[in-house]
Amino acid sequence: MSKKEEQILVVPTSLFHQLGHFQGFSTNVELYQKTLLAPENISARPRGEMETNPNFKQLIPYMIFCYTDSQNGETSIFTYIRGKGQGEKRLHSKMSLGIGGHLNVQDFDQSEKMSCRNFYEEGKNRELHEEVQIESQWTESCVGLINDDENEVGKVHLGIVHRFDLVQPKMQANETELVESGFRSVQELLTFPEDQFESWSAICLNALFRKR
Repeated sequence: MSKKEEQILVVPTSLFHQLGHFQGFSTNVELYQKTLLAPENISARPRGEMETNPNFKQLIPYMIFCYTDSQNGETSIFTYIRGKGQGEKRLHSKMSLGIGGHLNVQDFDQSEKMSCRNFYEEGKNRELHEEVQIESQWTESCVGLINDDENEVGKVHLGIVHRFDLVQPKMQANETELVESGFRSVQELLTFPEDQFESWSAICLNALFRKR
């Protein structure tokens, strides 16, 4: 018997365009989240089909982990290289600043069982605990959305960006495919060629950390 394909949560790309299409980064979180995360606008569809269907956007919580040194004010970001066994094959060997993954129908079902009805938080927290272990207190804020229609991966995904500010730079990857993981200073990251990063990470680095 073949393994049942994962059912992931998506929204119609047309709905995203109705709200206001953008390329790159948007800080207008409330406008998009309120509508895109409304249960009546969400559907569960086979992941394989959705990876090549630009009529739908796969919703991805994208979490960035930062530490700011109180002595010198320097901010560092948790980074890693995507190994060959990790997630989206089209992003392998790219440096990433973000941890995240698909919301799936189990997240929706679990939120119903818990009577919280917040499938998004359920899925975001699941991804967080699956991929990393944080050994510090932190504060979290939703800082923006990412859309990148300039490549095949981006055309079918929409990122919701969460920034975690850690009291101490103490966290580690749970997955062996998150290679060379650790904190790097923003100053160092800004010296790297943009094509060394996955596109979402390059967009976030420029939007959130590059001084204008």
